[in-house]
Amino acid sequence: MESVEGNNMAVKVAFIHDANKLSRVEERHENVDENNNDRFAITQCIGETDTHLGALITRYAQTLTNYSLRNLGYPTNQDFNYEELAPLLQFHLNNAGDPFLGSSFSLNSMKFEVSVLDWFAKLWEIEKNEYWGYVTTGGTEDNLHGILVGREQLPDGILYTSEDSHYSIFKIARMYRMQCVKVASLISGEIDCVQLETSLLANKDKSAIINLNIGTTLKGAIDDLDLVIKTLDKCGFTNDQFYIHCDGALYGIMVPFMKQAQRISFKKPIGSVTISGHKFLGCPSPCGVLITRLKYINALSRDVDIIASRDATITGSRCGHAPIFLWYALKKRGLTGLENEVHKCIFKARYLLNQLRGAGIGAMLNEYSNTVVFERPLDDNFTRRWNLASNKNIAHVVVLKHVTIEMLDTFVCEFVQKRSVWYKDGQVQPLCISKDVGSRNCACSIHKLSINY
Repeated sequence: MESVEGNNMAVKVAFIHDANKLSRVEERHENVDENNNDRFAITQCIGETDTHLGALITRYAQTLTNYSLRNLGYPTNQDFNYEELAPLLQFHLNNAGDPFLGSSFSLNSMKFEVSVLDWFAKLWEIEKNEYWGYVTTGGTEDNLHGILVGREQLPDGILYTSEDSHYSIFKIARMYRMQCVKVASLISGEIDCVQLETSLLANKDKSAIINLNIGTTLKGAIDDLDLVIKTLDKCGFTNDQFYIHCDGALYGIMVPFMKQAQRISFKKPIGSVTISGHKFLGCPSPCGVLITRLKYINALSRDVDIIASRDATITGSRCGHAPIFLWYALKKRGLTGLENEVHKCIFKARYLLNQLRGAGIGAMLNEYSNTVVFERPLDDNFTRRWNLASNKNIAHVVVLKHVTIEMLDTFVCEFVQKRSVWYKDGQVQPLCISKDVGSRNCACSIHKLSINY
């Protein structure tokens, strides 16, 4: 476990001063790179030398390295090393078709893909002969497929999802021309099952397709699966009248390693579960995993002679490298390694929460979450500098493996310094975020942050 010594902010000022000097130099270089897009223009008729192209890539890689040192707001783990897989980059790998049937295109990685799918099927407790799935391009394709399966099973079904759901869910409803009911959320970001019950009873004549968030985008809230199932039962919906899709983009792989957390399991009446491979595990390119019940797939699939396989996926051609990245990440870490990473992320998230609240900054952290929500910084440059994600009055940090205690200390110290400038004359007061995180987590002049954390 990482050390938590040095909690006193004043002790760290000298260290942060040097870091700030370095960061200003980095920012100047980054700004030069951002504003000089001409270097990347494709204009030479005769082509360019490997030396020149290599220099461009080297400089760009340095820019990315500088950015990754302050990547706090977006759930993309930057701590990975796939150098051992470099020899595979000389091959075009294409997993078009059903990974369980293979295809006539031999340059594929479907054996790796099925191994990854088997691992997740076991994690989410569904037998090998009862599931189907594939490696996708990421969370949006995961949701496209999961909700499509639900709609094919229940063509007249209404899509229910909380207001804190990922924006892709509402886009999917428009694309599929589905009636969508946006259900209110609790302060935590969880779906409000009282409101869900009201909505379900108002539409008892139609089946229900539920999008459940295993970690909401902004607050990292986990919808209560068992309570949603009870609510459906209370409203008179039998198992054949509803379909539950679990969007577990970040938390779908984390929750199973938290002993007290609610289980995500196909032993419960759910239809599909998904994760994004590039979030917790870390991957050079976006990718995802979808697992659903095998019995649902015939309604979606068609045999395709030209690839000698079955077409059951959203996309046709699929990246063959992504399953290998995921396979390598899972094999190298093992269950013990993954469990340790989960608990370290949770520990560091709690550390950040305590640092922010100790500095008088309004902040909230949900149980079983590594997403720390706090008052939105007033300076957009500061927000961009730390790559923060924000919405209205709040922003968040997602603590993943690459986020160190030192990085969090630097962030908090800079935040405190900035706030002393923003609020120094008293004309501007800290934002009231009580409606977003609750009054006890708000540090505005009215609510005065509770110190009982």
